[in-house]
This record gives sequence, C-alpha cells and structure tokens, in this order.
Amino acid sequence: MSTITITAADINKLRQQTGAGMMDCRKALTESNGDFEEAIDYLRKKGQKVAALRGDREAKEGVVIAQTTADHQTGFIINVSCETDFVSKNADYIAFAQSIMEAAVAHNVKTVEELSAVKIDNETIADKLNEQVAKIGEKISVSRFERVDAPYVAAYIHGSYRMGVLVGMTQEAEDAGKDVAMQIAAMNPIAIDAESVPAETIAREKSIALEQVKAEGKPAEMAEKIAQGKINKFFKESTLLGQAFVKDANKSVADYLKSVDPALKITEFKRVALG
Repeated sequence: MSTITITAADINKLRQQTGAGMMDCRKALTESNGDFEEAIDYLRKKGQKVAALRGDREAKEGVVIAQTTADHQTGFIINVSCETDFVSKNADYIAFAQSIMEAAVAHNVKTVEELSAVKIDNETIADKLNEQVAKIGEKISVSRFERVDAPYVAAYIHGSYRMGVLVGMTQEAEDAGKDVAMQIAAMNPIAIDAESVPAETIAREKSIALEQVKAEGKPAEMAEKIAQGKINKFFKESTLLGQAFVKDANKSVADYLKSVDPALKITEFKRVALG
C-alpha cells in the first residue's frame, strides 16, 4: 500500500479552501489519503461533531441583520450567533452573516429550516455554518429567523449589528417606518396595541395589580377600579401605539402616525437583540 506524501502546499491549499487550522488540515488530508474532497468532508464532519459538543454552550454574541426585499414588501431578520464578541466583530464574520441574509432574500425563504438548505457557492448554509464551527471553534448557528410581509416593510439595524427591527405598515412611509423602528428598538413594546396583548399577559398583570392594591391597604370595593387603572398604565407603557413617541414625548406613537397619515397603520413588528 503506497503512502501519500502530504506537502506544506497541500495543507495550505486546504486551509485556504476551508479556513481550518493547519493541524486539522494535515490530519484531514492524511485520513483521506490526500483526496481534497474527502478531506473537506472530513473537516465538515469534524465541524458537526464540534457543534454537537458545544451545543450546551451559550452563544449570546453574534451578528443581527435586518433587511427587506427591493420592493419593501418582505423583511427578514437573522441572528448568526457565536460565543464571543471577538468573533462577532470580525469583518469576515459580519460578511459571512450578510451572505446568509442575501441568500434569504434571494430565495424568499420562510423558515430557518428552509434557509439551512439554501446553497451559497454550491454548498448549503448548514454546511457553511459547520465549516465556520470547524474554522473558529465556537458554537455558531442561525439562532433567530424572523420574517414580516406587508404592503410596506421598514428595516432597521441598531448598535453595530446588535439589534434588528422590522416594521410592517399598510402603505409606504419611509421616514415613519424608520422612526417607528427606532421606537421599537429603544422601548421594546410587547404588542402593537392593547387589543393585541395576549390574554394571559393581561391576566397576569391584573393579578399583580390586585395584589399591589391589597398591599397598599385600599378598600376592597376600590380594588378593581384601581387595578384597571394600573392595567391602563401598563398598556400605555408597554404597547407600541400607546407609548410616548421617543422624538416627541408630548404625543403617543399613535398620534405621530396619525399626523403622518390618518390611514397609516402598523400591521406587525419584530425585534431581535443579542443577549
């Protein structure tokens, strides 16, 4: 049985193709008897194994990108997560995340599973992610994927790819879309308005309010009315349309939208932040 000589040039070539470390490339070529395709498969398998071993590691860093289609009728947010800001701030890692976003837009994907199967340069995104795991040695994944469809969608990225926001609107309003997206980034509303707050959330808040009223020693006959006042305050502080507009605290977001166009409505929003 002949022995294949693995040269430094071979190792460097595989490193250039995969970004894996020198010793990993040497072992991959040795195990595959010098076959580059098999060596790449070996490294991918190694990446999958590393990903599995690191599956319990927290990946609170990463890159969050929000982007719309050219017609602004669909928007996407992806969070390509990793473990350290050293990796997330790297220009190559940001470019890698951007390439995933561009693939999401180009293929009009609807789920993260669908995105994983999309190909970039004849490799699936799932394989590309595993290559990054092998190259970098951190847990890396598309940990969040959000999509909004509307007559007009605004996208906003905040804080050097730390947060992404999408806002669905009933009509085109570029400046208003940016303003509302910034509002959502800053104030983190839980819903568009009081009617869209989940019933279980309202029930929980009311229960808390009633306990607070009792603790304050208020008469029982006043408890319900006082609790409802606290719920109304919660709606004002926690729902998008009820919140004070960050650019003018004298008006609510609802008032601001009405001043732009009485027919302008928010249909949906998504907010994804690191951490």
